[in-house]
Amino acid sequence: MKKQKKPVILEGVLVEDYAAEGKSLARVDGKVIFIENAVPGDIVDLQILKSKKDWAEGRPLKFIKYSADRVTPFCSHFGVCGGCQWQMLPYEKQLFYKQKQVVDNMTRIAKVPLPAISPVIGADTTREYRNKLEFTFANKRFIPTDEFRKIREQRMLSPEMPETPEPAGFAGFHAKGVFDKVVAIDTCHLQEEPTNLIRKAIAQFGIDNQLSFHDIKLHKGWLRNVIIRIATTGEVMVNIVLGHEDKEMQDRLLGSIMQQFPQITTLLYTINTKFNDTIYDLQPKIYHGKGYIVEKLEEFMFKISPKSFFQTNSRQAEKLYSVAREYAELNGTQTVYDLYCGTGSIGIFVSKEAKKIIGVELVADAIADAKENAALNNISHASFFTGDVVDICNDDFFAAHGRPDVIITDPPRAGMHEKLVKKLLEMAAPLIVYVSCNPATQARDMALLDEKYVVTKIQPVDMFPHTLHIENVVQLKLRTSE
Repeated sequence: MKKQKKPVILEGVLVEDYAAEGKSLARVDGKVIFIENAVPGDIVDLQILKSKKDWAEGRPLKFIKYSADRVTPFCSHFGVCGGCQWQMLPYEKQLFYKQKQVVDNMTRIAKVPLPAISPVIGADTTREYRNKLEFTFANKRFIPTDEFRKIREQRMLSPEMPETPEPAGFAGFHAKGVFDKVVAIDTCHLQEEPTNLIRKAIAQFGIDNQLSFHDIKLHKGWLRNVIIRIATTGEVMVNIVLGHEDKEMQDRLLGSIMQQFPQITTLLYTINTKFNDTIYDLQPKIYHGKGYIVEKLEEFMFKISPKSFFQTNSRQAEKLYSVAREYAELNGTQTVYDLYCGTGSIGIFVSKEAKKIIGVELVADAIADAKENAALNNISHASFFTGDVVDICNDDFFAAHGRPDVIITDPPRAGMHEKLVKKLLEMAAPLIVYVSCNPATQARDMALLDEKYVVTKIQPVDMFPHTLHIENVVQLKLRTSE
């Protein structure tokens, strides 16, 4: 039998800084050690989990001294559910490290000449800022390590002690790194009420009526998910996802929720018999209301249907889009190409100062929403097209719609495909506004665009307080021939 290696423990290590993806770092004998669940300024005993020549990964075994920067998290689930990573830091410190993350990525990865990076635009509201949350109903509760240890110790001391029964069912968030267990949530502070009240009422209805809650591993159970959207207009959409059709029971459930929460403007249900939780290939059915809600950014109205993508923080989206509009330097004469346009929100937001908006997006449902949103705002000079930018943007397309004067691109976390970067270099628009939710992949793409473009402005915007995520807007201008 192979002898198990003795774990490597490092004592009294000072956590020095933050690294990527919310991990902290320390340096021991010239080696960088990446650490989860620690704050710069903490002094910890570390267990090494992985060790390479120049770097290692570790976890705190014991906190010798806590950082002076630490504050008490406001959520009882912090550290277990994984929805927030930075509640133990004051918001000003969160912004400091997010700014640093942008600066590090821009300088270390892009390696191109940079202007001064503007100070991050923070959020005025740092709690209850999300317009959308999704909870999972489950019959198996994730037990945190500390709680599990206590239960085990009690069992060893009192073997005859009866087991604490698991709840018949509850709703919460998937536990980080554990696919078949869910963290039971009492109060989530990320969305305003009646979110928690609605979630608890659905779970209570299930318990009272002895309904089955979803078992992720066995793929059984009637109550699966609930998706709640609350717009700044006050409109509320609730979509309850069920494992199979049961007309009598679903009518009772939906009727009960509607009676308890008359402020719900749209109530839907979706039948999902699949193994995964995505609803994008399913058809939600309307029980009450018009089937969508309307969100407002400045004077612009946006229809949000159950499957629509929309920026999750509406108030900060206004700030983000205002930066994009300012960086576009529009004067009413330009043709603007809005790439990865989604439901058309950025293009519509900048439309008053553009001659023409051309939106391109792969997802057909999103383009249908974009067209409806343009009509809702009486915008006749915006056109939206389904397809891949690399395929669509050819000479025939330019002949029909005009070459771009300004390109706004807002890709997913993976950044732009290299083919698209090459296409942008071919298109050679005088100005590009690059909106990103991942400054690392944005910096990689900036290095590729450096062939023809110079970076002229950079503005980070915090969309998600208490998380490690940061949005970043970059303005690039076509190099002039020297």
